[in-house]
Formats: sequence, C-alpha cells, structure tokens
Amino acid sequence: MSLEIKFTWWEIDELLIGLLPFPKKAMEHLPVEVIGNILSRLGAARDVVIASSTCRKWREAWRNHLHMLTFNSNDWPLYHELTRSGLEIIVTQTIFQTNGLQCLSIMMDDVDEFSAAPVIAWIMYTRETLRELHYNVRTIPNINILEICGRQRLEVLALAHNTITGVEPSYQKFPFLRSLSLSYVSVSALDLSIFLTACPKVEVLSLISLDIVMSNPHASMELSTNSLKDIYVEAISLVKIILEADSLEKLQLKDCTLEVFELVSKGKLRLLKIDDVSVIHLDIGESAENLEIVDVSNFTIMWSKFHHMIAKSSKLRRLRLWAVVFDNDDEVVDIETISACFPQLSHLSLSYELREAAIQYGLQGSFQLDNVVVLELGWTVISDLFSQWVAGLLERCPNLRKLVIHGVVSETKTCEECQTLANFTSFIVRLSRKYSKIDVQFEYD
Repeated sequence: MSLEIKFTWWEIDELLIGLLPFPKKAMEHLPVEVIGNILSRLGAARDVVIASSTCRKWREAWRNHLHMLTFNSNDWPLYHELTRSGLEIIVTQTIFQTNGLQCLSIMMDDVDEFSAAPVIAWIMYTRETLRELHYNVRTIPNINILEICGRQRLEVLALAHNTITGVEPSYQKFPFLRSLSLSYVSVSALDLSIFLTACPKVEVLSLISLDIVMSNPHASMELSTNSLKDIYVEAISLVKIILEADSLEKLQLKDCTLEVFELVSKGKLRLLKIDDVSVIHLDIGESAENLEIVDVSNFTIMWSKFHHMIAKSSKLRRLRLWAVVFDNDDEVVDIETISACFPQLSHLSLSYELREAAIQYGLQGSFQLDNVVVLELGWTVISDLFSQWVAGLLERCPNLRKLVIHGVVSETKTCEECQTLANFTSFIVRLSRKYSKIDVQFEYD
C-alpha cells in the first residue's frame, strides 16, 4: 500500500528545523527522489546542506537526486566574512558532493573576486548535466563561460558582470539554449550578433546595462534571429539598433537612449512596451497587425506618427499611454480614432497633461468604446479639466465595469489646489451615483 504525504512549504521548513514532528513510518516510505525534489525547492546551498544532515536517506538524496543549487551572497551573512580561499573551499566541497545538478546559480558579485581555477572546476564538474546556469561571479582573470559551456545541453543562461570576447560560432554553439540574459556584460556588437546566431533555438533574450563596444561610434548594431519570441532591452545607449526577428511576439524597451530602433519581422508581434525611452525614429515595420497590448509610459510621442505605426492593430485589447509628452503642444489623443481603429479594445489607460484641446477635439464625435470594461485615468497636476475629461470618457464607455483614478497629491497644497481637489471629490460622488454599477477605485501617490 502506497503512502501519500502532503505538506505545505512552511510545514516542510518547520520540519527541517525540527519544529514539526515527522512520523517515523512516513520518513521510511518517503522516496529518495521526492526528498531530492524537496531539497531542490529549498535552493539555497546552506539550507540544503543543513536539511541533508537529517539522516542517511536525506544525505543520499542530496548527493544523487538534487536538481537545483544556489549560492547567493545575500542568503548568508557569513559569505561576506569568509576569506576568498575559505569561500572557494566551501562552494567546491558542496558542489563536488552532488551528482546530476540541472540548475546551478552562483550569485556572488558583491564578495571578493574568486580565483579562476576553482570557478572553472565548478562549471566543468556540472556542465554535462546542467540545464540552467545563473552566473554572476567576478574572477581573476576573467573566465570565458561560452567556451566552457558551449556544445552542452544548456537551456537557460544568465550572465552578469562578465566579459564576452572573441565568440567562435563553430565551437561555442548552444544548440538547446532557449533563454539568454546578459546583465552588466561587456561585449562588442559583432560578438553579440555572432553569439545570437550560435543559439538557433533561443526564444527569450534580455539585455540589461550592456557595455557595447562599437568598431565605429556611428555604426549600427544588427541582431538577427529566426527563433526569438521575447526581447527585453534596458539601459542601453546606441545610435542605431536593427533587430531582424521573424517570430518576435514581445518587444520591451526601458530606459534606453537611441537614435534609431528598427524591427524587421513578419507580423507576429503581440506586445509592445516602451518605458522611459528616448528615440528619434522608432519603426516596427509591418509588425503591428497582431498587436494585442501597447504600453507606452514616460515617453515623448508625436501622436499622428505613433498612431500611424499602430493603426493596423485591429486586435488590440489593451492600450496604455501613461505620463506621455507630446512633441507638439497642439497635439491631442483622438479618442474617436482609437475607437475606430481598435474595436476589440477592452482596457484603456490614459495619463497626460490636459489642455482645452483634449476636451474640445479629443472627445468630439458620437463614437462609443463599446468593449472597454476597464478605464484608468491619471493626472500629475489636478485641474477642473480632468473632471470634464473623466465625464466625457465615461459617457462613451457604455459597458464599463471598473474606473481607476490615479493621482499625485502633494504634501503642501495651496488653497486653490485644495479647492480643486474638493471639487473633484464632489464630482466623483455625483458620478458614482449616476454610474452605480461601475467599481470606482483611487490610487494616489
């Protein structure tokens, strides 16, 4: 008869430190593979070592059935007190007592630099079974992780505070890699492009705060991949990026300074997210037809040009224009055009500086936003125009279920500001009575 035992994770934590009694028969019948899974869920190397000392069976699970191991300098204060050699010995002994690790995470960027030799030994010992490697280690000298892990079965690779040089695609191939993350990595534009071609199955790419070396300061960085579905780019400054990705579904840009960003794709893009990006020319080509989500915040736009870029997105369900600034003071977001171009729109979020034109021209016409069920509106400076804007939009959303008002309320307010806020509060009370079926919420900073 099989014995099925179920514990919540907090009960397992208490069990491991002796706070919860564990039935003797249950311990005897718990498969060593299940114990290995439990230890793998713990993750942190220190916790795994302590838990594995429970009994012989748990030690066996640690050695032969542990799948995941994490060394993070934030997990244990003693990591910062040990000497470099002492820390290297602890990590080496821990890793070398395991067999068949599938996920190894070494996040030690805020401790002393390691010697290259033991770190190479850690990777060499685990690389044949490794499927995920999260590597953030400073070494003397720098280690070529691509050379060590190339032509293995790695599926997820996250590198941080490292240097990539001299990529050789014929040798440093990653035929099974699905996810690649590079953070605070120094790499030339050419090596990054070659590296990407050496990963024929990569679907997720994250590039954060890269130090990209260009042969020519005015040259463009060109990346080409047929498998990529999701790209996230943050804190990168370049003149021009050209991304050729036929299968791309998600494009996210954050805190970047670019003159030109061009996407060459085959129209599979579903999500476009731009946050705090400075770009002179943004071109997603013919990729807008299948867009479902457009999220733009802290961004300067020319509405007519931006609208033209996404106008063919007839499947758009969510549109967010938040804290946007118009390139031309006379421009307004034409809500009637939004209604006509995006008939499936169900979630609309708008926040920008309001002028008379936003009411006079932005809400003209007898259009309806029939499918909008969630409406989010925000202000940075409250004015009476905001109340008129809210009322005008509510009249055009007959099926609205939820209204969220976002605002900034300063600690020190003038009498005029207090009166404006009081007037708006009274307005919302009257509005709630009129639209009693709408859930009205407020989020103030």
